[in-house]
Amino acid sequence: MKVGDTMSPFFRKRTKSEQPKQTIPKSEIMIENEDKRISSNLKSNIEYFYKIFKNDMDFLLREFNVGGKSAALLCLASLVEREEVERDIIQPLQNSNIGLTNADLIPAILEKEIIYHADVEKETNVSTLIQSITIGKVIVLIEGVEQAILFDAIKQEKRAIDQPETERVVRGPKDGFIEQISTNVALLRYRLPVPEFRIEETEVGARTRTKVAVCYLEDIANEKLIEEIKKRIDAIQIDGVLDAGYIEQFVQDNPWSPFPQILNTERPDKVVGNLLEGRVAILVEGSPFALIAPATFNQFYQTSEDYYDRWLITSAIRAIRILALFFSLTFSSFYVTVLSFHPELIPSGFVVAASSGRHGVPFPVFVEVLLMEIAMEILREATIRMPQQVGGALSIVGVLVVGQAAVQAGFVSPITVVIIALSTIGSFATPSYNVATAFRMLRFPLIILAGTFGLLGLAVGIILILNHMISLRSLGVPYMIPFSPGNLSTAKDSIVRAPLNWLKERPKEINPKNKKRVGGRVKDKASHNFLKDDGGKKDEA
Repeated sequence: MKVGDTMSPFFRKRTKSEQPKQTIPKSEIMIENEDKRISSNLKSNIEYFYKIFKNDMDFLLREFNVGGKSAALLCLASLVEREEVERDIIQPLQNSNIGLTNADLIPAILEKEIIYHADVEKETNVSTLIQSITIGKVIVLIEGVEQAILFDAIKQEKRAIDQPETERVVRGPKDGFIEQISTNVALLRYRLPVPEFRIEETEVGARTRTKVAVCYLEDIANEKLIEEIKKRIDAIQIDGVLDAGYIEQFVQDNPWSPFPQILNTERPDKVVGNLLEGRVAILVEGSPFALIAPATFNQFYQTSEDYYDRWLITSAIRAIRILALFFSLTFSSFYVTVLSFHPELIPSGFVVAASSGRHGVPFPVFVEVLLMEIAMEILREATIRMPQQVGGALSIVGVLVVGQAAVQAGFVSPITVVIIALSTIGSFATPSYNVATAFRMLRFPLIILAGTFGLLGLAVGIILILNHMISLRSLGVPYMIPFSPGNLSTAKDSIVRAPLNWLKERPKEINPKNKKRVGGRVKDKASHNFLKDDGGKKDEA
């Protein structure tokens, strides 16, 4: 069966024999009504639903007549568009003059001749009807009819589309994802108006029933990659999904690694760029972040803005980011190593400054740096969690006042404050918050190794980190490609970003169906002398 088939096992409704075994408790009400069907007695149906929702302040029960028969509308008023319900459902039903005699034909007659609403379904299962009410649908029950009519009148409460807070750019689109999956899909459709763009939906979470959409380009993405992602999402057994981070933790290859193996982004242009390379995107209802898989380490220090500017400038900026990343990881531990074990490595011009600055400090360098790193992380976390109006002031107070007071009190040396500040600033140059956090946390074991074993401990720590990164996989793709294993074609878009007309092929590591993406410049059509004066010869001819 093809991946794009709408009846694939992942997204079609399963029979009971195909349902995966649930290891988490379900809702007792849903279990009780799993096989129950509504009756033809309207009063009995109303009493049953009222018994379930009677304590809910937003439960709406509206009784009226339609075609000479009694009917009732049930919904949760806080989740539906009241105006739409009144205009497209209640008004046409009440104003209809068609006589409804045959109970079996009533739903079809209402759907085809009376109701204005576009999205209409028919359902008999009580469990499904209860679930429909809780997600914002409207159900209409009619006397003598053993079917309920469902309408999708969900009210979309959403914030405005704005520039993502975590991925701001100077040049490039300013729109970002929001919490509504339908809006996020529209942002992707706007940039990919092609029929090959597939968006397949499923639900995850026994109680939250969160919508999860898998997005890919059918003629580019590898079928095995798509099936593997579907398989991993389908295997998730959890009570509820509140953010895309839940899905990320279940889909990734190595949950014990500090490094993220799935890329997350708030930018639609970044998602589309990765879809065009043959990757797969995952959208989650209620989350403004999209997940992109598979991901390599390369992608975490790159930004979408890198492809909107000239390649020479972009390459230089990428090199600076890599340098800042390595700088933030090793600078403070290297400082501990040099001052504690290898003072001969200090240039002669800096010996006096380094030794005089530490005069009167009661702690060894190892303890001093470790305490300063912990204090810096506390200040960073406090700045993030504080209200926006106070957070900016707190960061200034923390850096200037506390740092200066600690130096004057003799607890730390001035050069240590400078080293820690440069190390922290280096981590902020990384576009990906997850990777920057991972490297900041890895500073602590490196400082301990450097303070215990000197340069040998620092070297062993770096080797262990590199060895772990080389061993990582993201859905089977090597994490450190093109560095390990070496790949020349992928290296064109790594530390150095080659000109766009050089990036003729999609990344080979994800094995896309369609490998070519750039045709290159057609030389016989590119003329550099098209503005040259021809002396009026063409006019004379």
